[in-house]
Amino acid sequence: MSDIQAAKVPAEATPLRRQPVQQRSAKRVEQMLDASAALIDELGYDALTTTLIAKRAGVAVGSLYQFFPDKRAVVQALTARNLERFVGAVNERLKQLGPEHWWDVVDSILDIYLEMHRTVPGFSKVHFGDIIDRQLLDETRDNNAVIVDSLTELVAKQVDRPVEDLQFAITIANEVADALMKLAFRREPSGDEKIVAEAKYVVKGYLAARFGERS
Repeated sequence: MSDIQAAKVPAEATPLRRQPVQQRSAKRVEQMLDASAALIDELGYDALTTTLIAKRAGVAVGSLYQFFPDKRAVVQALTARNLERFVGAVNERLKQLGPEHWWDVVDSILDIYLEMHRTVPGFSKVHFGDIIDRQLLDETRDNNAVIVDSLTELVAKQVDRPVEDLQFAITIANEVADALMKLAFRREPSGDEKIVAEAKYVVKGYLAARFGERS
């Protein structure tokens, strides 16, 4: 992840009261994030409490408050961690594939998103934070804008296109894909495969029409 400058989560997205400087403290924070993810899957965000998070994580609630002011801050940090993992996975996939077509780029991004939705605890309920706040990841931009900025930086390394053009196109593609993926998950908890395939088709077609088939 060290080479992904754009994937860095904004400071506002990790509202820790203090940064864990010792390995033990860092592990405790990770336990709290893992606990909140599991509880979100079981109970949903509205029923989540700091007391429940602390109990599941096996720490005193006072220990939780040393790092987080409230449950929103815990989930904000969890969402930021998920974004970092998502962008890191996309970066690795694109480096391995050396994509030649928009087909490769779109498949990589949507397949990773789909896998996270199916396997990462809490992700299917919170995604990248819109269910809580459209500016959960960064108080100056909406969540989708944060994602687009990170993806634009990654794709710009792979393709020879003006960054401004890429950012605009990825913004449109992301909004379209986001709407269709939400529909896929409304139809089937694990994502309706027919709609997922259609989302890929639509986004690939748009990018190919915008820039040509080769990325």
